[in-house]
Amino acid sequence: MASKSAAVLLSVPGPDGDREVRLTSPDKVYFPERGITKGEVVEYYRAVAAPLLTALRERPTNLKRYPDGLDGEPFFAKRLPKGAPPYVETARVTFPSGRTADSLCPTEQAVLLWAANMGTFDFHPWPVRRADTDRPDELRIDLDPQPGTDFADAVAVAAVLREVLDEAGLVGWPKTSGGRGVHVFCRIRPEWDFVAVRHAVIAIARRVAERSPDKATVAWWKEERGERVFLDYNQAARDRTVASAWSVRGRPRATVSMPLTWETLPDVEPEDFDVRTVPGLYAEHGDPHAAMDESAGGLERVLEWYAADERDRGLGDMPYPPEYPKMPGEPMRVQPSRARNPEG
Repeated sequence: MASKSAAVLLSVPGPDGDREVRLTSPDKVYFPERGITKGEVVEYYRAVAAPLLTALRERPTNLKRYPDGLDGEPFFAKRLPKGAPPYVETARVTFPSGRTADSLCPTEQAVLLWAANMGTFDFHPWPVRRADTDRPDELRIDLDPQPGTDFADAVAVAAVLREVLDEAGLVGWPKTSGGRGVHVFCRIRPEWDFVAVRHAVIAIARRVAERSPDKATVAWWKEERGERVFLDYNQAARDRTVASAWSVRGRPRATVSMPLTWETLPDVEPEDFDVRTVPGLYAEHGDPHAAMDESAGGLERVLEWYAADERDRGLGDMPYPPEYPKMPGEPMRVQPSRARNPEG
């Protein structure tokens, strides 16, 4: 049996000087296909801690943890794990059920390395800040390729989405999902609740699907999506999160959800970005999303689109995920092929 590797103390810049973070079992293999170790993953997060903190700062953040590496069973930690050091802060969030939790709220780089040492691959921040956890400051659109489609299809749909966002007066910031998809985030003023932000995403997604009906869909039911890219509007529902920019994904290559510009998006492949390549790219090119906070927009125009869709075309709300309570104005949550009476 191999001897257990000794713990290492890492020095991390902090608000009041350097902090030391303990790295345990650095030689433990996390990604067997490429022989990537826990130590490499933690060092990756050390290299990108500054831009990652920009993406996560003051946000309640869920941790997707793989304590036994990729071959183990991952789990989500929506509450701050026990044993956290005193500098790790929290933010209180309310789930759709009405229950609350104190979630990790990153405020300095050492928090990120502490979480990485706990086996965290993905950081899943809420689209809110701690100052007001009921009003998002980030509108997120998840372009999810369905079977028969791939990353290139998601990129093509993202180009249409960019046009719609321009018309809405919003600035989109694209990134790879780390898999086959594309995520686009928009900074917004925190003046609308989760229901309104979700309605805004629905209105945007409908326009994208109508302009590119052969490539894009907003159909919630998989049987209706076909070989198209699904604009997953329910990622805007309360308590739904997506991996942040710079997050390592639980995939054999240890890919990273990479922030990009619109100009570079068409020329990349998701596999270009992993724990071994991204630190060098960041060192050379910096953070493509560094200016995101300077472009906060409003939802007035998009919510006018939503109201007009409902008033003029009979297109109201759409189904929520099955674990959510029934919401006002929501249609039936029965897939069309099983609905005995589609008219309700």
